[in-house]
Parts: sequence; C-alpha cells; structure tokens
Amino acid sequence: MKRRFTLKALAVASALASLAALPSYAQSGGTIKVGVLHSLSGTMAISETVLKDTVLMAIDEINAKGGLLGKKLEPVVVDPASNWPLFAEKTKQLLTQDKVAVMFGCWTSVSRKSVLPVVEELNGLLFYPVQYEGEELSKNVFYTGAAPNQQAIPAVDYLMSKDGGAAKRWVLLGTDYVYPRTTNKILRAYLKSKGVKDSDIDEKYTPFGHSDYQTIVADVKKFAAGGKTAVVSTINGDSNVPFYKELGNAGLKAKDVPVVAFSVGEEELRGVDTKPLVGHLAAWNYFQSIKNPTNDAFIKKWAAYAKAKGIAGHKDKPLTNDPMEATYIGVNMWAQAVTKAKSTDVDKVIAAMAGQTFKAPSGIISKMDEKNHHLHKSVFIGEIKADGQFNVVWKTPGPVKAKPWSPYIAGNDVKPDEPVKK
Repeated sequence: MKRRFTLKALAVASALASLAALPSYAQSGGTIKVGVLHSLSGTMAISETVLKDTVLMAIDEINAKGGLLGKKLEPVVVDPASNWPLFAEKTKQLLTQDKVAVMFGCWTSVSRKSVLPVVEELNGLLFYPVQYEGEELSKNVFYTGAAPNQQAIPAVDYLMSKDGGAAKRWVLLGTDYVYPRTTNKILRAYLKSKGVKDSDIDEKYTPFGHSDYQTIVADVKKFAAGGKTAVVSTINGDSNVPFYKELGNAGLKAKDVPVVAFSVGEEELRGVDTKPLVGHLAAWNYFQSIKNPTNDAFIKKWAAYAKAKGIAGHKDKPLTNDPMEATYIGVNMWAQAVTKAKSTDVDKVIAAMAGQTFKAPSGIISKMDEKNHHLHKSVFIGEIKADGQFNVVWKTPGPVKAKPWSPYIAGNDVKPDEPVKK
C-alpha cells in the first residue's frame, strides 16, 4: 500500500514537473491572435513585405519568452495587395472572423484612411508604422512613424541651411494620393512663412506604379536653372526605382540638385545602382548605419531571423530600415501594455499604452505620448552612400514630440492634442 502511494506521488510529481517545463501558454491553452495587414503583392510590396516579417520576428521573440498572459501569440497574415478598398475588407475579416486582439499594418495613408472607419466602428486596434501627413488622431490607432514635424519640416530646414546647400527653389514631387498632397500643402505653407514665393515652388504628382520619369527629371533640371533648387520626394513604392535610375541617367547630382526622400530607405535602394545617387538624402527617425549597442543587437537579430526563415533578399543581405524599427517598437509596446493591463481588451490596452517606453534601435528611449497616440522620436538626415547605406549628416539633439495637427494649416491651433472620445 505504502509502495503504491509512493509510486502515485512520484507520478503526480513527475507530471507537475513536466507541466512546469512547458511554456506558460501551453499550460493554459488558447492563443492571442494578432493581425498582420501589409501588402505582399502589388506596387507597395517592395516596402511592406519586410514589415510583415518584422512583426513575425517580434511575435516569435515574445512567444520564446512565454507569450502574453499565459498564451501564445498567433499571427494572422493577410495580403491586401496594394488595393485600398481591400484593406478595409481584410480589416473587417481580421476583427469579426479572426477575432484578432490587435493589428499591425498599412503603409500608405490611403490604406490607413480605408481602414480607419472600420477599426473605429468595431473598436479594433491598429499600430501604424510609417511616416505620414498628420491631420488625424484616432482613439483606435497608435502612430509609431513620424508626424510632419518629426521628418518633413526638419528636412526642409536642413536644405535651407548653409550645411544643406541653402536651397531657394523647391520641387515637391510625390505619388498622387493623400500623404504627398497633404505633406506638400504643409510644406508649401511652411516655405511661404519663410519668404519663399509661389513661383519658386513646383509641385508634381505621378500615379502609383509610375515608371517613366524622363520628362519629370528633365523638367526638374530646367526648373533648377533658375536658382539653387532642392527636390522633396514623397514618391512611394516601386516607382522609386525608375525615378532614381532616371536621376542617374540625367546626371542630376546631389551637389547640383539634392533630393531628400521621405519614403526611401535601405530596402527601396536595394534594387538601384546607388553610385550615381551618392549624396542625395533621406529623412527618417532611424538608419541601419546608426552605431549603438541596441541597434547592433537589432541588426544581428534580424540577420539571424532572415537567414533562419530564408527571407528573400535578406537571408544573404539583411537590411533594416525606419518602418521596421517603428514596427518592432509598436509590437513590443503593445505587449508591454497588455502585460500592464493584464488584458487584451482594447480600451484597457489603450489606457495602458499612455507613456509606455521602449529602448529603440535608434539609440533613444522611445516614449508613447501620454495623450496623442504618437511616439516621441529623434530625427536623422542621411546621405546615400555608394553601398546603399546612409551617412547621418544631421540629427536633432534628442526626441521630438509629434504635432499631429500642423501649425501651418489654418484652424489647427484649436484642435485638441488627444483623440476625441466618440
């Protein structure tokens, strides 16, 4: 009898030990579903595919540490295919059918604007990782990319300065949709406030997927004959490849007409011969070339993940960029907020997000503003190098608080610096 009792006790102890060895989410059962809403095909796939992989890497890391609230994170990946109405449909699917707790996604503002009414109506949660035009605040969105005062305005200030070439004339060149048009509306008003005449500003737009930039680059060259000129590029997606190739073909060098881009980073330059583009600029809140231990660790993690998963391009030549960093910060801050709230309930997580901090690869302690759902971010301006990386030529002394409502648009001074509760 005593022996049987002892054997039974040993069996129970052994079972408990086995259970303890399992990750906590395996003990409790169930998963927390996470939506990944990025274009994996179409004109924006060149930029967005890698953000999907960044979300998956961050989820793997969280799961390796035991998941959240005793549950494993389960990614639900969809492809809205650079089709703006499809973003809304996929969002509805993720929230109503897949029952995701959160979504990480969108690149273009037109895709985010398509998603916005759906997340607000269904009280979903979206983390948006790309620089944008501002003029928006939603209770249901956290913006981990830059507002105009964290990218566009500092870039123009730099180009107007002696160090940046003292530009007097401006070409505002973008893809024809809400982000470039609104950003350029802000920049036009800002330039006028600095004494720049309308005749010294040339504004041009091309459709998504545009590939013939010969005439446009010739026009830029002609306009630049009228005085020291800079180009502000808000071209998005795969159109950047023919645009930069045409700059090289036309011999438009940075010392003559510098181009500063807001949507071109390490990933977009992968398919371009960068030697003719040396010295042209990009303004971001992160570059792979930034030297600090946190960034070294981030790059190393990404290289190992890309190799292990056989990610096209990155398994052999791993690159990191600004929206990847913003995505990575977003996933980790959301996880911290869930832990703090002890819940994935959207309203509780939103409350717990206020003031969250995370040590960012850019080298700062990145903070989510207590009220306005935007990150405080440092600003960097980098020159393109022959190897497709960037040499940082200017940066802010520290993190800059986002201004979602630009002071250069009339009426914005009375808008509240926090989402209006509906």
